[in-house]
Amino acid sequence: MDIAGFLAAFPPFDGLDDGQLDRIASAAQVEFFPAGTTILERAGEPAASLYVVRKGAVEILDDGRLLDLIGEGETFGELSLVSGQGPVASVRAAEDTLCYLIPRSLAEELLQSASGTRFLASVARRRLDAKRTPSEMPDMLATVGAQVRRPPVTAPPDSTVAEVASLMTEQRVSSLLIKVGDDWGIVTDRDLRSRVLAAGRSADALVAEIVTSPIVTVSAETRVGDVLLGMLERGIHHLPVTDGTGTVVGMVTDTDLLGLARQSPFALKSAIERAADHAAVVALGRDLPDVVAALVDSSVDPVDIGHVIAVTIDALTRRFLELGIARLGEPPVRWAWLALGSEARREQAMFTDQDHALALESGDPADEDVDPYFAELARSVTDGLEEAGIHRCHGNAMAEHPPLRRSLDGWVEAFRGWMQDPGAEGSILSSIVFDYRQIAGPLETEPALDEVVRSAPQAYPMFVRHLSRRALDLKPPTGFFRDLVVEAKGEHAGRLDIKHGGITIVTNLARAYDIRTGRSDKGTLERLRAASESGQISDGSREGLEETFRLLWAIRLEHQVTQHRAGATTDDFVDPQELGPVRRRALKEAFRIIAAEQRALHLDLGLG
Repeated sequence: MDIAGFLAAFPPFDGLDDGQLDRIASAAQVEFFPAGTTILERAGEPAASLYVVRKGAVEILDDGRLLDLIGEGETFGELSLVSGQGPVASVRAAEDTLCYLIPRSLAEELLQSASGTRFLASVARRRLDAKRTPSEMPDMLATVGAQVRRPPVTAPPDSTVAEVASLMTEQRVSSLLIKVGDDWGIVTDRDLRSRVLAAGRSADALVAEIVTSPIVTVSAETRVGDVLLGMLERGIHHLPVTDGTGTVVGMVTDTDLLGLARQSPFALKSAIERAADHAAVVALGRDLPDVVAALVDSSVDPVDIGHVIAVTIDALTRRFLELGIARLGEPPVRWAWLALGSEARREQAMFTDQDHALALESGDPADEDVDPYFAELARSVTDGLEEAGIHRCHGNAMAEHPPLRRSLDGWVEAFRGWMQDPGAEGSILSSIVFDYRQIAGPLETEPALDEVVRSAPQAYPMFVRHLSRRALDLKPPTGFFRDLVVEAKGEHAGRLDIKHGGITIVTNLARAYDIRTGRSDKGTLERLRAASESGQISDGSREGLEETFRLLWAIRLEHQVTQHRAGATTDDFVDPQELGPVRRRALKEAFRIIAAEQRALHLDLGLG
């Protein structure tokens, strides 16, 4: 490709006419920088040219910290060029790199135009965002032990409530530990409100009467992201941290790790659980996209963000169930509400739909005293979730649909029937119903269903083969036009389906591996690790698929956040040109990894 043709594909050159492009191209110089070469030095000489990466990649560094990676078609040096000041960050070749150098006079003319000014503003904003370290939360990959600021505050079990409250005030803590036999218990400021003041207890009552024991603890080596997810799921706000010997070395709170601002998932989940009525729950559910956007902005692991979304939808579902039961009266039999599909795997995006079912106590769920009650309860929950922004499932995989309400025995028999002979219905539902997780209700269901699924390799080998073949149905892009294969026509023309072109394939592969091994794990990454441990795939394949999964999720969430902020309907169709050359190159590699794993499974199945 000639220089003018190359530049025309990238901002700020993409709006120029042929004459302007030819003038810039004829004046451009070509320069090669070996890997490791410092091209511009922070606070050094001002840039004399506008640099455009033709091949390779360069790093933008601030005191050695990587701020950005600039790839093919992207520019650097523009801010120093127009300001006449030394660069605010160093630029170093990350690999052997070829650049076009646009002379100062032509670059200034370009950057002073209206489109050039907008381009400069976007570059400045990107650099600022890269330099900003979120003050409200630590690195999600950091260990929780690093967040402990002081030893735990403790009190003896014969302390009075008044003494404990005074100690907490004096030490400025919201919780303290109480020795209970050989273990520890915990008392929080919330306990003082709910178990003392609200319960009418005397201030002279012993703290042993309100202590929570035994306590949940976490190892100091656990990463912050995992701790936050565990706290969010359990509704825990204070968590003791232990060292390698099991000794409690300190306490962390959700405030320490994330904060309780309005856009915190902890604050949202807590508000949902306290919401007084249906309308209040709906309004809170509509705050979820803003919470997701804040997490994306803070560079939280994209898979963890999907987990947070699922936990929040769990909370919405449980509150709608509670309100529905309060309106309809106590259920006629014991029941369980099951999340299905991506909600069961805790892999939800900002743009998501509902997948759920009801399991009822053994007996005939169609009994005239039973089914009408649960049909109405399911309808109220489904309606509530839709009002809160969680769309109805187009395939009717929802508890309001009669086939998704069965007795537990009925579900066990259905699983066995689909595994014996999937048929059309079982084939469609296998990618949804065989991912299940109980989120509410007194009827314990997962052990019975897990037992059936784990029996598949021995009892239903044809079903195992069927799931494996289903993992080959969808294909990632394997041929590339202008970097990536996109939709050729229709409303999504020119865009890439990031979900069905990548994420769903990895999910299907992981499910097939898991059931082939006789396991019943729920999450995709959990299933990939189990497949590696069992020898079904290599450690290298697991690592490649895990990184691919995270990359695809990051692109999906960032795309949906951008649409949400623009007031557009969120979807899974990404314009590759908006990703930038480095992301596009990583995406191509991700699709190659998926295709290689599908080929390996294809051969393993003996399909040629």
